[in-house]
Amino acid sequence: MTALLVILGAAVGAPLRYLADRAVQAHHDSVFPWGTFTVNVVGSFILGVLIRGAALHEVPGGVSALLGTGLCGALTTYSTFGYETVRLLEDRVRAYAVLNVAASIGAGLGAAFCGIAVADALWP
Repeated sequence: MTALLVILGAAVGAPLRYLADRAVQAHHDSVFPWGTFTVNVVGSFILGVLIRGAALHEVPGGVSALLGTGLCGALTTYSTFGYETVRLLEDRVRAYAVLNVAASIGAGLGAAFCGIAVADALWP
């Protein structure tokens, strides 16, 4: 049953990542990968809420599998982040490559901590 929940979550997360990435990137005339950055930060926030909710026994294991592993696993993308960073280096826009790494890690961690704080507010 858990595997089916992960598959269902991923079936929603993967197309959502593609559509969100394209929509965000279409609004920015920049070589910076705003679409990937956005989905990774949003996914980190959602995962922060879910992980803290699960630790507080407020989020059932099935929901964690569906939304955490499935949806967030397919929504976020480390491989695209890595590829786009290398592409920026190859295109000789090193400042954007460094910004992508620093901002993605910082914002991702910050979003996860904000998600944890939201979960703490929801389930004291």
